[in-house]
Amino acid sequence: MKSSKQLDTRYLGFEQGPIRPPSEAHSLLIRVTRNCPWNRCTFCPLYKQSSFSIRPIDHVKKDVDKIYQNIQTIKTNQIDQHNSIIFDSNYVAYAAAKRWYDHNMESIFLQDSNSLVINPNDLIDLLHHIKNRFPTVKRITSYARSSTIHNLALDTLGAFQKAGLNRIHIGLESGSNDILRYVCKGATKELHIDAGKKVKATGIELSEYVMPGLGGQFQSTIHATETADAINQINPDFIRLRPLALPHQIANNSPFSLPEFKKCTDQQIVQELHQFISQLEGITSTLLSDHILNLFTDLQGTFPEEKDKMLALLDNFLNLPIDQQYLYQLGRRMGIFSTLKDLNNQKLTTQVKLYEHQIKKMNISIDHITDELMQRFI
Repeated sequence: MKSSKQLDTRYLGFEQGPIRPPSEAHSLLIRVTRNCPWNRCTFCPLYKQSSFSIRPIDHVKKDVDKIYQNIQTIKTNQIDQHNSIIFDSNYVAYAAAKRWYDHNMESIFLQDSNSLVINPNDLIDLLHHIKNRFPTVKRITSYARSSTIHNLALDTLGAFQKAGLNRIHIGLESGSNDILRYVCKGATKELHIDAGKKVKATGIELSEYVMPGLGGQFQSTIHATETADAINQINPDFIRLRPLALPHQIANNSPFSLPEFKKCTDQQIVQELHQFISQLEGITSTLLSDHILNLFTDLQGTFPEEKDKMLALLDNFLNLPIDQQYLYQLGRRMGIFSTLKDLNNQKLTTQVKLYEHQIKKMNISIDHITDELMQRFI
């Protein structure tokens, strides 16, 4: 495997990596690094068969220039549908430019998993280049690890902010040191808090990702309590929920396959979320359930004003008869339901009940079926 600081000197044309946050769905994706410099988290399968490399900053700037050139072509309506551009790698740049142009060209996301690991001067150079090419861009964002933020000087982070970086996404996952160690996160609660506070001190917006269910059934309470305490100390701009979902190849060959780990059911995750949200105090964060893995799309709101509303939604589910909980669980995992209100939609509930009837005939548990359905989204 390549060193986490090794540069790949070959220019392979315009590139885009495999992931971005759901909130960056309409962003232009600019690939700064390939894959993940840590790559040890036991819950994440994405980069396990890949090596990490840093793209030379000149290559990344060439990618930005390709987008700029394609945007000019699109604006002047000069694209030739028979041009060879559609048969080579430049078409990837054209497609990315066209999609971004169609979505108002407001935001850019720097890929892959930790763009802030590169030389700080290179990142500042890139940010300036982006702003020179696209001065009307409103938001430039990146993933980062807490350990990377921890090792950066506050003045350096401030320089990133002045150059145009205005949002950072960090995977907190849990505030429990035992759980963080169990999943090989490579960070402690204290380090997460330090990094989060540093980001906030610079004026850069901060999204912290929390993973309900990561502690399993036996550590669910401590996971909720310690994570809430970490969030209370950080006060991030956004708390984004990403429930634990294990691909089969990870679940069968990791600590999650050991007897001491028992995966939470959806009902137990709802109870854990209730504990977590109940203990969030003194913050002004916005909580979001902006991922298909979440059981409720409408579990969202800003603290402290909407805390009671979010808790009431969870109470509404927990107070349902168990058969109705299972019906909603199945309908949501099938993509038929989005909110609890959908249980009142006769057409949708009839559709879900047909599937439920077939599952009961096969004598398979709802939890097993929904686990299998969630494999589609991992």
